[in-house]
This record gives sequence, C-alpha cells and structure tokens, in this order.
Amino acid sequence: MKYKELFAQELYVACDEQLTKEEIIRRIEKPKHEELGDYAFPCFDLARVQRTAPNKIATNMATRIYTPIFEKVEAVGPYINVFLEKGLVASEVVKKILEEGNYYGSSNIGDGGSVTIDLSSPNIAKPFSMGHLRSTVIGNALALILEKSGYRPVRINHLGDWGTQFGKLITAYRKWGNETQVRQNTIKELLALYIKFHEEAELTPALLDEGRKAFKSLEEGDPEAVALWKWFREESLKEFNRIYELMGITFDSTNGEAFYNNKMQRVVELLEKKNLLTESKGAMVVEVNDDTLPPCLIKKKDGATLYATRDLAAALYRYETYGFSQALYVVGNEQSLHFKQVFEVLKKMGYEWAEQMYHITFGMMLKDGKKMSTRKGKVVLLEEVLNNAIDLAKENINSKNPSLKNKQIIAEHIGVGAVLFHDLKNDRRNDIDFSLEDMLRVEGETGPYVQYTNARACSILRKGHFQKGEPFEQIKDKEAWPIITRLNEFPRTVERAAKEYDPSQVAKYVLELARSFNKYYGQIRILDDDTHLKARLQLVSAVSIVLTEGLRLLGLHAPEEM
Repeated sequence: MKYKELFAQELYVACDEQLTKEEIIRRIEKPKHEELGDYAFPCFDLARVQRTAPNKIATNMATRIYTPIFEKVEAVGPYINVFLEKGLVASEVVKKILEEGNYYGSSNIGDGGSVTIDLSSPNIAKPFSMGHLRSTVIGNALALILEKSGYRPVRINHLGDWGTQFGKLITAYRKWGNETQVRQNTIKELLALYIKFHEEAELTPALLDEGRKAFKSLEEGDPEAVALWKWFREESLKEFNRIYELMGITFDSTNGEAFYNNKMQRVVELLEKKNLLTESKGAMVVEVNDDTLPPCLIKKKDGATLYATRDLAAALYRYETYGFSQALYVVGNEQSLHFKQVFEVLKKMGYEWAEQMYHITFGMMLKDGKKMSTRKGKVVLLEEVLNNAIDLAKENINSKNPSLKNKQIIAEHIGVGAVLFHDLKNDRRNDIDFSLEDMLRVEGETGPYVQYTNARACSILRKGHFQKGEPFEQIKDKEAWPIITRLNEFPRTVERAAKEYDPSQVAKYVLELARSFNKYYGQIRILDDDTHLKARLQLVSAVSIVLTEGLRLLGLHAPEEM
C-alpha cells in the first residue's frame, strides 16, 4: 500500500497546494528512530513560500491532517511526524501479499514495451572468466526486474566472435596446436595457445603481422580459416551454455559481432547520404560536435570497420527487429566513451529512439586489486568458482543436514546463489575485488543467509501445518512491525530498481527483510501460542513469498529446505 503517497496527498491539501505532490513526496523522510514515527515532512521549503517560521507551519498543518490509517500526527519542531495505525496497516499488507502471491510488487510501468539488454558477451575461444560474471548477472537481474515492472525484456548475448584475436589464435593453432588435445579440452588448450602467442610475440614482434594476415584471410573467406573459426565458436558455445544453464540464464539472441559483418556497409552508406562522414588523416569519422567527445571513427585508413560501425549496425537491426522502447548495454565503465559516441552518432542520424539507449555501467572484477587479463593468464575461471561454491555448500549440508533430499540440486542453488549474490549486493558502478572466501560465507550479507532465512520460514510453516486460503487474522505482535514496514516497501523497491537499473536495491532489501524476520524469530516463539498461531503463520508465509520473489529477481533459487 502506498502510505507515503497518502501522507503526501494529506500534506498537499493541508498546505493549500503551495507545493506539488511530487515535490512533497521527494521531501518526505523516513525517521531514523521508530519513536519519531513512520514518516516525517520538513517544513523549511514551505517556510520560504509562506514567509512563516517552519515550527508554526508544522503545528498548523498537523491539525489539518486526519485519516484512519494514521494513528497519530504531531508537530515536532519544524517537522510533521505521522505514525501509521499498525494493526490496520499490518492487516492490509499481509492480506495483500497472501492474495497476490508472487505477483506482489508487480506493476505496469513498462506498459508492455520491449527492452533489448546487451549482456554477458564473452569472447569465443576463451574461457568464461570471472571478468564476464558482472555483465551476465547484472543484465539477467535487470531483465527479471524490468519484466516484473511491465516490460518485455530481450536478452542479447553479443558474443565476441570476430576480430584480430582470431587471426592470432589461428596462427597459434597452426604453429603449436595439437588437434587431439584441442578436441579433448578445447577451451583450456585454446587459452594456452592464446597466452603462448602473446608471450612469443613479445620476443618476435613479426608474429603480430602473421596474426593480422591470418585474420585478413578469415575475412576474405579462406576455407581453412573459416573452418577453424566455426570450430572455435561451436566448442565455446557448448562450454558457455553449460555454465549459463548452471546459473539458470537464457538468451533470446546469441547474434555476435560476426553477425553484423554484412550489415555495416549500410551504416556507412547512410552516414554518407546524411553528409555525416568526414575524412581525418585518411580515416572516415563522424564529428559529434561535442567538446568532451573525440570524433567517432567509422572506417580506418585501410578501409576496415570498427566496433563503433558494428554497434551502429547492431542498433539499427535491433530497433527494426524488436521496436525497443529502451535499449540497454550492460558493459563495463571503461567503454563509456565508446557508447557516448555511438549514441550521439545515432542522434545525429535523426533517430529519435536513440534518446532511449543507455549504457549500464559497472566496475571491474579485480584480482589482488588488478584487472584480470586473459592474454597474460591472470584469469579466474567462473566454472571453477561455481564448482568450488557448490562443493562447499555440499560439505555444509552433509555436516548439518545429512538426510536432506536432493542434496546436489540444493547445493547448486546455494553455491551458485552465493556467487551471484556477492556481485549483485554491490553498487554495480563500483569495482569488486575477487574473494572466494567472501563469496562463500554462509553468514552475514550473503545469498546463503537470505536463502537460509527463507528455508527457516518454510520449516515453521510446515511444523505449524499452515494452510493457504484460510480466513485472514490480524497480527497482534508489536515485534512484527519492522517486518510489516519492510514488506510494504517491496513494490517501491522493485520500481526504484527498475527505474535506476540497480539490482543492488533488491539485494539490500532481501537482506534487510531477512534480518527483520530473524530478529522477530528470536523474540517470539511462533509455534507456542495457539491463540495467535494462525496470524503469525500468515505473516511468516508473507515473508517467504517476498523473500522467494526477491531472490528470483536476482536470479537465485529459494530452497525450502537447507
């Protein structure tokens, strides 16, 4: 229920409409201490409008606010504080959750508009490293959150399947590759070849020219080069799909860079037709007329196209294919300049829809404070991390609950969930230092902590023989109020996460809800009082519904037993 909006409406009338409802909502605060109420409104801005002391305004307005949902309204200095009627609010919130189930928190903000989400995008013929985890899990969580908010997400895995690195790899395979070994362990062997190429190139720089020539032959359709490239791509996808399946992530498109090879000439022709291409030192560029941005390079001196050309072609294809209302690119902070240039070029081309394209930035996954590098071999493999997390989860299950059924599946849900949650609880714009130990902790701000809280709630429901659909009873425990306020915040949290493209808000929310529930569990013996049992079980059920849905929006499972 939108009690904050109801308070804003009362304030709007009480101040004789001297501030808009939107201005009032922005100024309403959540008091730090429970004894100061549930919401507070500072009167300083009204004091400037009315030329009256804010204390006096607060006193006058407080007497004009009345609605049954407010237990008390009082002026405290320059603030108007309101206390919600706890019994009434608790009943409304819990009843709504029990009735709506996992639809609770859904909205139609998106009005059915499609949103293309460019996420994950690993390079083929290289292992899926921890460096690609962030784009993958942030993009997937955004897709789930936007879907709950009424959008139609289109998940696009824009594979890195083209470029000079394939010339290097083909050269390395021809020089040092062993077909039998590569077929037995494709990605591991290809990575070793890729690293060896760069090590040898430092000693013999001419090797780089061989790599460029090999890529040119691939571009020209040399049968042997194309066959190797296709083999590298197919084997990589098999490996990637195994990891995606473990994480429960699917895609609507895996069209990578190579898909746009025959679509870039159209972009060049459109730019020429619109008189946007200019020559600069033999290359073709688009001036973006922005002092902060350099020209966008479209064609190099030798006529080769670049990432910008490819991304312009991809944007046109995606708009024509999906008619997106928004296009999101979940790509690291270091690509900010590139996307600013691409978006500006599209705007100069006259495409109004370019205003709805957004670069969803995120920080790097660091190792020992440094960026991971595939070419130098400084890489942590995602599959190894996931498997280590699953093994540890299995050890915990065997020591604490050895008779648990479906141990392997639940261990996967816990282990994978630990890795995903460790990423998503952080503000996406910040760098994260890789720490397997921190990821796998089962206490504190972790995915397993939230999952365990839900499993505890499910255990209580089983022991209390909870039945869905029974007549609703009002919760009487004052200790339940922090839970009620948290449950009431879920729809706004989802809405805010969708608008700000920030899954960490959902992750932080489920942590807070889990803490509130565990505190309540420590204060109240839920199953020991038949008089209040039904109401308490209904509250517990509401908590489990919201925890389960919150975890789902992050791409995590919520096991009912652990």
